[in-house]
Amino acid sequence: MRRAAIERLLPAAYQRAAGPGSVLGALLDVMEALHAPDEAVLADVDALFDPYRTPDGFVAYLTRWVAMDHVVAAPRADAPLPLPAGRLRDLVAHGALLARWRGTPYGMRTALELATGVTGFVLDEPPERPFHLVVRVPPAAADRLALVTRIVEAEKPAAVTVEVLASPVDAEPADPVPATPSPPPDSGPPEPDTAEPAAGVAAVRAVGRAHVPAPLPHDPPEEPS
Repeated sequence: MRRAAIERLLPAAYQRAAGPGSVLGALLDVMEALHAPDEAVLADVDALFDPYRTPDGFVAYLTRWVAMDHVVAAPRADAPLPLPAGRLRDLVAHGALLARWRGTPYGMRTALELATGVTGFVLDEPPERPFHLVVRVPPAAADRLALVTRIVEAEKPAAVTVEVLASPVDAEPADPVPATPSPPPDSGPPEPDTAEPAAGVAAVRAVGRAHVPAPLPHDPPEEPS
């Protein structure tokens, strides 16, 4: 608040005493200086809650708002983040999409690709082990098994057991994501123009704004005879 605005709130006698060089005038100058930082924050407060405009230090806090805080789980508060801030921004921006598809293969695969920037995660359900899921991690993400495991545990159905395995280096991705997928209408902000990503790496820039593929359509259920 400017000094003149504060001065107008004072009684008339105080306003007359707040002239240049007075003690009250100096106090009003100090009040204006103290208000300035807070008013600057309030003038742009919406940026704090925008995943692509908020400061890096606030992104991890926003993951709690969209139930993705398990991604940044750390044994110590001062531990470094397990993934770049750009990946966290993508997860927050697509939090509603991930929540809607939680417990499905599409939801789990999308969360893994957003967090790692790598495609080629394979989800297998062995016929000899009902309610069991095997997640095969591509070699490009083999060094992030702890992060992958946390995401898998959170995204899987509650009644399903899970096993996370790193694929051999010479293994080819069995279920890659298309290079130019079409996002669903509400999947998040549009992806800026970028160069073609390398094989096995999702179209996710280090600064965020990932391009999320739409879920594959399912065959309609058969009518009972």
